[in-house]
Amino acid sequence: MANKNQTGKNHPTVFNPAIFFVIVLMAVIGAMIGVQLITSLGISANTSIVGAVFAMILARIPLKFLFKFKSIHSQNLVQTSISSATFGAASSLMLPIGIPYVLGMHHLIMPLFIGVTLAMIVDALLLYKMFDTKVFPAKQAWPPGIATAEAIKAGDEGGNRAKYLLTGIGIGIIGAILKIPMSAFGVAFIGNIWALTMFGIGLLLRGYSVPLFGIDINELYIPHGFMIGAGIVALIQVIVLIFNKKKEVAVQADEFSKPNKELGQAFGYGFIAYTAISILLAVLGGIYTQMSVGMLIGFVLFTMVAAFAHELIVGIAAMHAGWFPAFAVALITLIIGILIGFPAEALALLVGFSACTGVAFADLGYDLKTGYILRGNGQDMEFERKGRRNQLYAGLVGFFVAAIVVVVSFESYFSQGLIPPVDLVYATTIESGISNGIARDLMIWAIPGAILQLIGGSKRQMGILFATGLLLLTPIAGWAVLTGIVLRIIIMRRSNGKYEQQMTIMAAGIIAGDAIYSFCNSIFKAGK
Repeated sequence: MANKNQTGKNHPTVFNPAIFFVIVLMAVIGAMIGVQLITSLGISANTSIVGAVFAMILARIPLKFLFKFKSIHSQNLVQTSISSATFGAASSLMLPIGIPYVLGMHHLIMPLFIGVTLAMIVDALLLYKMFDTKVFPAKQAWPPGIATAEAIKAGDEGGNRAKYLLTGIGIGIIGAILKIPMSAFGVAFIGNIWALTMFGIGLLLRGYSVPLFGIDINELYIPHGFMIGAGIVALIQVIVLIFNKKKEVAVQADEFSKPNKELGQAFGYGFIAYTAISILLAVLGGIYTQMSVGMLIGFVLFTMVAAFAHELIVGIAAMHAGWFPAFAVALITLIIGILIGFPAEALALLVGFSACTGVAFADLGYDLKTGYILRGNGQDMEFERKGRRNQLYAGLVGFFVAAIVVVVSFESYFSQGLIPPVDLVYATTIESGISNGIARDLMIWAIPGAILQLIGGSKRQMGILFATGLLLLTPIAGWAVLTGIVLRIIIMRRSNGKYEQQMTIMAAGIIAGDAIYSFCNSIFKAGK
């Protein structure tokens, strides 16, 4: 019954008038929600489940115009569009352009808006190229993507699948009401155990560093150093994977739908695109007049590398844990930029550009994972490719709508003092500067971060996930992750893997329940 909507040949297309109208409408709603939440609460909600539920409701309205939405693949396109618009408007666009506004550099807002809009689109295109390769396999967790897929399948099939999902949603909502990060608990049953264990330990160490060690590890820039070391090694590991020719082509074809060649092309296109955007920022922002030729070249190269590294780190964390420290990693980029000696205006563009990259990449990864499951986990690759292509189109529609919503609304929000809170952190850091002792601390703590990433290898990503945990001040999430992992191990051993599918569906429901409650609660608070 899972494949009743799958023909293997005719995937719903974004360019069908009914589907196009609905995805544009949902993108507008998603973008407005994203802008409101990021400026009033400093967060961006996961609207994928909301979009999927809306499409399911449309499918049950007895109008011929809405008949297309009975297909789970049409529902997948709707949730892709609203999710892209929400994250795009909030984290990829509104947050970056708030930085020059806070600093009083209003002349940089439009140049940065143009740059981050282009970067957001490049982000999506690169994920599309890299999805289901050695670096970002479709079979990896991408937890929010699993949650959305299970919600859509449960709505389509009903039966036991719906019962397990609804039970999970109930548990997720109750836990969220009790202030427990249930998405972290649910992820523990889905993601890589090694990576998530390091993530949980990192969360606990950050949360309890003062009572345990008598110091706040964040003030010593220990998490930042760990992420720098792990990030450098992760980048090297990706490059090694691209150029590794030892693996048989036939074996690779069985594991991934895309060869190393396409992954290498994505890297090449990414470096070219980010370099071009960096040059454009320097020209449109006028910062080329403030720096020597050598410093200007250094700015362009560093901005390009930082954007690409940021994208990979955010993407890897999102793939394994469903959480990503986008804002914190951008702060690392800013700290290094200050230590290099870039002028204030260049730093504003640098951190805005860095904060943008990775978000659209991770979000589209979740959506493509949803589609991958709904299309049969790659059993029909022709159908899978058609589906991914239409999801990319739906995501791009969402991003373009997000850009329009942001450009017509940001002045109204900023003039009322509604600015993403993290922008104040970036602005304060630029204005206050960084001492030279911090450079030493970053270098020292980069060493264990690099070692841990090497030990875990490219599949476990232990260094990246441990550093991700260290950067997030949510100790209760650490307890939730580790508790979930212990329960997962016990269930799997006692049942000999018999209840793995039911466990996954319920975990997806827990993540969905947490997302639904968080969304509704955020909308309520923003409305007040």
